[in-house]
Amino acid sequence: MSTQHHDQRHDSRSSLPLHFEVEGTDLDEARDFFSDGYNGSGFHVERSARDFSYRHTASGDADMTLRSSSLMGSVRGTVQPKDKYIVAWISSGSGVMDIGGDEASMTLGRPAMFPTGKRYAFHFIDARQNLVHFDARFLERIAAEQSGAAPGPLHFHHQIVPEPDALARWKATITSVARTVLGGPGEPPAGALLRLEANRLAASALLDTFAHDAPRTATLLALPPHAKLRAAIDFMHARSEEPISATDIAAASGLSLRGLQHVFSQQLDTTPTEYLRGLRLDRVRAELTAMAPGETTVSAVARRWGFAHAGRFAGSYLRRFGEYPAVTLGR
Repeated sequence: MSTQHHDQRHDSRSSLPLHFEVEGTDLDEARDFFSDGYNGSGFHVERSARDFSYRHTASGDADMTLRSSSLMGSVRGTVQPKDKYIVAWISSGSGVMDIGGDEASMTLGRPAMFPTGKRYAFHFIDARQNLVHFDARFLERIAAEQSGAAPGPLHFHHQIVPEPDALARWKATITSVARTVLGGPGEPPAGALLRLEANRLAASALLDTFAHDAPRTATLLALPPHAKLRAAIDFMHARSEEPISATDIAAASGLSLRGLQHVFSQQLDTTPTEYLRGLRLDRVRAELTAMAPGETTVSAVARRWGFAHAGRFAGSYLRRFGEYPAVTLGR
């Protein structure tokens, strides 16, 4: 079998890193891999004038992956990627998406969204491309935080070309994000907090760059009481090291305590207290990742962030990150 598949995926949870590589020279294996990965049907993979080969790599986590893909040959069919939003740009070859619909030809070096909300036909020839895959729930949650709407499906207008300034900002952002996610020779892999911030930065840049429609409920939910969710989240991020309470958060965001509880439950499926606890756990993990065992102790860092009960703290940390805090510090 000609395919080489190297998989370092540890878990499906977004806090854990993911990396895999697939490559080969077999037409049928290429067809099956790409068809399965993109919810395809009617795939046809054929040789072109070049020697046939394919390669696909991915690095990131469950919320976002940075990918490179090449298929030296012709591939066509229909796809409807499930539970993800994808932006891609080709560096060589050619590609056409949504054939027979809102047809859009790929331009070398210019990113474009994959069509959303429907199955569509495509044809790529000798294409090398870079892609960013966003988990649908993650991107929809970021969009909801920005707009004040309830999370829901987003519809991207793939045929609309962003303005040059917007594309330049996107390129600068994704270059910075790639340095964080991919690292470099001799650099330790990015920790969960760094990846989370990189993922959020990339998601925000995507939403700012590519034309899209928010869920239909956005108009009703964008009224001031719901938009204040963003103020509550910003307050918690800015003051997470201080002994703030749900009452403080409600006052800072201009909501009643009951209103604060309601908006967190409806839009984020959590409570303000749980959200703040998760944020502080992220801060603990960031410190433990940055320090060596001789420089601090798990207990000292946990107490600094308000976790006094060692057993409950360790359990919460394990559920969020998939490992005990001592393991994080011991790396």
